[in-house]
Amino acid sequence: MNSPATGSRRELFRGPDAVQALATAFFALFSIVGLALWGLPFFYDFMVQQFGWSRAQVTSGNALSKLVVGPVFGFFAGWIVDRFGPRRLMMIGVLLAGVALAGLGIVSSLGMFYVFYFLSALGYVCGGPLPNQVLLSRWFDKSRGKAMGIAYLGIGCGGAVAPWLSHLLVQHFGWQAALKALGLLVIVIAFPLAFFLKELPPPATVHSATSTAPGVKAAFQSMPFYLLAIGSMCSIAAVSGTQQNLKLFLSLDQHYSQSQSARIISLVLTCSIAGRLLMGWLADRFPTKYVMLSIYLLVAVAIPLLFLAPAKAPLYGFAVMFGIGLGGDYMIIPLMAVEMFGMRILGRLLGVILTADGMAEAVSPWLVGHLRDASGSYVSGFSLLVGVALLGAIAVSGLPRSSKTA
Repeated sequence: MNSPATGSRRELFRGPDAVQALATAFFALFSIVGLALWGLPFFYDFMVQQFGWSRAQVTSGNALSKLVVGPVFGFFAGWIVDRFGPRRLMMIGVLLAGVALAGLGIVSSLGMFYVFYFLSALGYVCGGPLPNQVLLSRWFDKSRGKAMGIAYLGIGCGGAVAPWLSHLLVQHFGWQAALKALGLLVIVIAFPLAFFLKELPPPATVHSATSTAPGVKAAFQSMPFYLLAIGSMCSIAAVSGTQQNLKLFLSLDQHYSQSQSARIISLVLTCSIAGRLLMGWLADRFPTKYVMLSIYLLVAVAIPLLFLAPAKAPLYGFAVMFGIGLGGDYMIIPLMAVEMFGMRILGRLLGVILTADGMAEAVSPWLVGHLRDASGSYVSGFSLLVGVALLGAIAVSGLPRSSKTA
């Protein structure tokens, strides 16, 4: 068997270490993004009803925490990953995400709510997409799109399981105990895998970047970098603004039962599984720019179907289309970045891009919730998200086209 520093990492299942890295990324994303990030909005309506908080307030925890954490820690986290590898950062992220989720189960004031959401955002930066994308980009080359697609199934699986698991726990133990149980589950699932993860040598000692790959300064001064950052920010804003308000929209505005709401939310995340596989497969065969553009347009087309609620057929149509777009949204960003700028500076580039994405992901749900509180309807908020998604597609259309070889 070839060593990781040679050609073994070019094949998807060549060697147990590569499989271990893929499994670690899958379950880290399953826990930190699927259960913790996408699972939390399931509990927003309980907080609104029990504490009397507004929609803007329950969505502001994500906004305020990421606006603080992202700019302060994003680039630094990317530098740590480039210098020391993703393993240590992932372990810290898993612990923070689990503690934060459990802590949100004991809060009764907005102050403590914001404290634990801050820890959640820090856990996301340290253990979420950033280290996992760098981990997979180092281990896989020719099959990088497939590897990203498989690992990002973890988000879809975790997100699909979260509503049903949360609903079951709430029925038996109450919503606060359910949050504590989910926090413990995050740590139990993801921490052991991150602890035993084997890492490749630092990128300077492996063949992971071409000789023409630009430096950090040149990349930050290039127009494609800003188009990629703007495009990804817009699409992430559209996805997050919709997803984090979906339970509030279904439960409080459309008066769907908890089980009906869980069914639709779970369908979105289940369809994201197919979306990740499909987009990962396409990204290995077609120019990443066009795959990215198709994802962003799919999100923009899906959101208007929510205007047809409470009719169930359009809602299920939304869940399928939006889920497929959601599936490819996060994983396509590092594929485009490494294709344009190479592996050597990927951690630092993603540190900046994902920080910007985190800010968009934070502000968007709060803004949509605020518009709903002010107008009494989600029409203006969802309309804004459609426009933002289309703006992202326009930015991506300006990215350079690259060829693919089978």
